[in-house]
Amino acid sequence: MDRERWLPDLDADFVVVGAGVVGLAIAERLAARGTVVVVERNEAAARETSAHNTGIVHAGFLYETGSLKHRLCLEANPLVYEWCEAHSVRVAHTGKLVVALATEDLDGLERVEARARANGVSGIRRLTGIEARALEPHIAAVAALSSETSGIIDQASFAKSLESAARDRGVLFAFRHTVIAVEHAEGSMTVHLRDAEGTESSLHAGVLVNSAGHGAPSIAALAGLPLDGDTVRGLPPLRQRVNRGRYYDLVTPEFSRAVSRPVYPIPSGAADVQRHQAQAGGAGMHLSVDIDGVAHLGPDTEWLPDGTPLDYRVDDAPRAAFLAAGRRFLPALRDEDIAPGQVGYRPKIEATGDTPPDFLIFRDGAYVHLGGIESPGLTSALAIARYVDGLV
Repeated sequence: MDRERWLPDLDADFVVVGAGVVGLAIAERLAARGTVVVVERNEAAARETSAHNTGIVHAGFLYETGSLKHRLCLEANPLVYEWCEAHSVRVAHTGKLVVALATEDLDGLERVEARARANGVSGIRRLTGIEARALEPHIAAVAALSSETSGIIDQASFAKSLESAARDRGVLFAFRHTVIAVEHAEGSMTVHLRDAEGTESSLHAGVLVNSAGHGAPSIAALAGLPLDGDTVRGLPPLRQRVNRGRYYDLVTPEFSRAVSRPVYPIPSGAADVQRHQAQAGGAGMHLSVDIDGVAHLGPDTEWLPDGTPLDYRVDDAPRAAFLAAGRRFLPALRDEDIAPGQVGYRPKIEATGDTPPDFLIFRDGAYVHLGGIESPGLTSALAIARYVDGLV
């Protein structure tokens, strides 16, 4: 829409709900079109899903060909590196290995390679066991797939750079504000808010962009959208499920820098990788490194009941399972080599059959919805912002 078409009594041209990296990228992008206010329930930006993940810059080869996850991740991968260079954000072009740890994994590795080729991902190379072990000597791989465009990003610095760029373009932020009601008007939306002290206010906006992550279905319901979808209006189901992922850190000098890049396994005995992802809720427990080069193990996957609160406190309950998983990569790993790490929560759209859930991004009048923005959401943020910009 052109700026001249906005109604004259608007408080803002756009209200973006959610200040994760995706909401921040959208706000920065839309600021070129008009005034933007970002509403966030937490005290600062990027406090939930954006902060509790591996920080991997994905290449786009594990996703269903033609899906939004595939297309937006593929588009955004080079954009992330360009943004980081322009805004002094730490990023490491480490690459990634997908490894077959046993001969029965080779069929699954073939499927991953075929998907990578179908997805048009550059920098994909098949490695023998000797070649893989030359890159990662601690990993007893029998074969591997190398992804040269994958990497690791400093998530916190990335989020801060997006917020700073948005502020430079005039974006305003309302932290510690919760959406309590949404009203439709002709070609606009009114968003009613409550702050941490209980004071209520409202914003009249031309477009409401719902990038609230785990809270996206609640905002949609307030906006009057049926969560089970509406075939007459062409609205898809909006309900989400929560999948928890816990991590363990490799803490001893022998293993804290055991790998120099993310290392993903082929799920043991799972020849159909896509089916495994759809059922388990993730790509499988893997080794990753953070921007400082420290190794981490995880995440696991656990489907949680509807309404379960997000609890980021760590516990040591899954230690035995993590130790067993870690020993698939590092057979000499000992109990004292690992310690509980972070906890993350993935907002997932309900899977259809054996197909992993995709991002859900659509517009309905003055309302734009983003649902199921999990991995590769961090990588895809800049491309998602472009996609939303195209919708409005």
